[in-house]
Amino acid sequence: MAKTPVTKQRLLFLQNLLLERTDQEHPLTMGSILSVMQKEGIPAERKSIYDDLRALQESGMDIRMSGRPRGYYVAERLFATPELKLMMDAVQSSRSIPPQQSRELLKKLENMAGQHEAGSLKRQVVISSRVKAANQSVYDTIEKIHEAITAGKQVSFRYLQWELDFSSREKVKEIARRGGKRYHVSPWSLLWNSENYYLVGYDSESGSIRHYRIDRMSELRIVKKTRQGQELFRNFDAGKYSKRMFGMFGGQEKTVRIRFANRLIGPVIDRFGKDIFLTPGGDGHFEATVPVEVSPQFFSWLFGFGTEAKIVAPREVADEFAELAKKIIDFYKS
Repeated sequence: MAKTPVTKQRLLFLQNLLLERTDQEHPLTMGSILSVMQKEGIPAERKSIYDDLRALQESGMDIRMSGRPRGYYVAERLFATPELKLMMDAVQSSRSIPPQQSRELLKKLENMAGQHEAGSLKRQVVISSRVKAANQSVYDTIEKIHEAITAGKQVSFRYLQWELDFSSREKVKEIARRGGKRYHVSPWSLLWNSENYYLVGYDSESGSIRHYRIDRMSELRIVKKTRQGQELFRNFDAGKYSKRMFGMFGGQEKTVRIRFANRLIGPVIDRFGKDIFLTPGGDGHFEATVPVEVSPQFFSWLFGFGTEAKIVAPREVADEFAELAKKIIDFYKS
């Protein structure tokens, strides 16, 4: 026999009630369930609730019975509390998600924990003071990129940057790069790096792989043209690509041999992973041969180790690093 509207309403209400108000430490007795339903004006009796509990269990909901007090609770949820906290931390730390959307996401994640765990999660939530994206169309941009990737189509967009303007009250303003000329890109992947979200795609003008910050993209449209760059992305490894970009500022890719003090093996593994070529360097040092994008960001990372790291080869990269260091020293002396 088909369930009546009242039966369906009662079943859905019971499901939400258990998800929102129960856990192992906070079961609901049969009397409490009937009392809540009575207050909400939902007709119910013990037998019908037992039937509904059985139906929810058969549908896969992990409802268990506690001993004292004798009651019912949801044991396993879609996400455990540590998993929710991990996702909440990611939302808070992301500079790509605007503040308002961060709050909305955090609230949704809190609600997935049930009211008792949500309280503990809420106390841990601190909206980061770090710079957050101002672009409120991030969600729409991401959705369109996914749609384009699935359809195998290109996208076009304007790419924004900050510019100083002391004549205005705000002092800084966003303007479109290249005089507002639209970028045309074949999207292949989305990549999370250094708290920012990037589109990685093929740029037909340069014939190479390029990346663009999602929160800097404006007025994105899906273009009917078929995606290009399949050859370059056939064996594309997002992890390796991210490791060698050093803050996502491109440069010429080269294989570099660097001599490090032994104590720096941790930062080197963190940056390049364990699958790199390592050799003894003598006198408490080792040498690592790694592919990098030679750029100011790479030099900045290396600079942080002072005299405990040195570019051994190729010579031109070592000279470029030394020249940059000399320019900085001369600048501060002037």
